Amino acid sequence: MESADAEFQNSSASAEASNALCRYLGNTIRELRQRHDLTIAEVSQKAGISRGMLSKIENAQTSASLETLERLVSVLGVSLSALFKGYEASSEQVFLVPEGTAKEVVRRGTRNGHTYQLLASDPTAQFCFESFLITLHERSEPFAAFEHPGFESIYVLEGKMQYRHGSQSYLLKAGDALTFQSDIPHGPELLIDLPIRFLATVFNSKGPIPDFIASPSVEISEVESSEDVE
Repeated sequence: MESADAEFQNSSASAEASNALCRYLGNTIRELRQRHDLTIAEVSQKAGISRGMLSKIENAQTSASLETLERLVSVLGVSLSALFKGYEASSEQVFLVPEGTAKEVVRRGTRNGHTYQLLASDPTAQFCFESFLITLHERSEPFAAFEHPGFESIYVLEGKMQYRHGSQSYLLKAGDALTFQSDIPHGPELLIDLPIRFLATVFNSKGPIPDFIASPSVEISEVESSEDVE
């Protein structure tokens, strides 16, 4: 009798742990999707699963297979270890992306033909960040209405574009850098010399803003605004 009771208790504990994990994974996947202003349809199509399945995963109505989770995290731009980091502590992370291996992920600008390759990401840290290589080509459309919490820094590698931030517009070419508060509408408003490739790093604070953002120790020169260009 005692053996049966112990077996029942172990089974209940296992079921509760499984339910807790499903709830955690569902909430985390939904948070990542919504953070990037993506719909269930967009993520499910890119991941190759049905919208109904993704909805059930987000609402902890079903457990996702490892294969399904790998598809989802690939689209959302995180690793499996990062996905589980908030549930079970993991070791320190180092992000190495060998040449030609950066994953293409879905972000809001994907709708406008912007290609995002993820270089690094840690959405679970107190001060989370994502780093991208972004490419604009002949099929890309200007879009100057991105808005998201935090700060963003971009560095142009190739091409030329007019980049708007709020009421100001900046002419950016290879070698130019621009850092700005990203909850103000921003983005490329005129694509001048294609293809355009630039690095973009997005910082989103979940707590106090680190010193290197709040109080920079070096003076950064402003990129010339188009309003000052004849």
